[in-house]
Amino acid sequence: MTTSSAVNNGSARAWQARGVAGWLALAASPTFALMAGIAALDASSITLCSSGSSTLPINGMTAMYLLMSLFHLSPWLKLASSRPWART
Repeated sequence: MTTSSAVNNGSARAWQARGVAGWLALAASPTFALMAGIAALDASSITLCSSGSSTLPINGMTAMYLLMSLFHLSPWLKLASSRPWART
């Protein structure tokens, strides 16, 4: 009897861990996008993607956070594609 309860407890913990991992995966992309915005607002005068103009203040950190946000976008795309209203 104790063996089956231990197995059930282990599977419940695994299920909870998958749930937490799913939420962390969804939190990654918006977090990196926010960090890119903060880095862009705090960009120094030396910018990576400007040609004499400071209209696009993208320095190295901003570009890195934007790329990381794009790389972590797949959980959001999976979530959007699994919704019934997203299918055509």
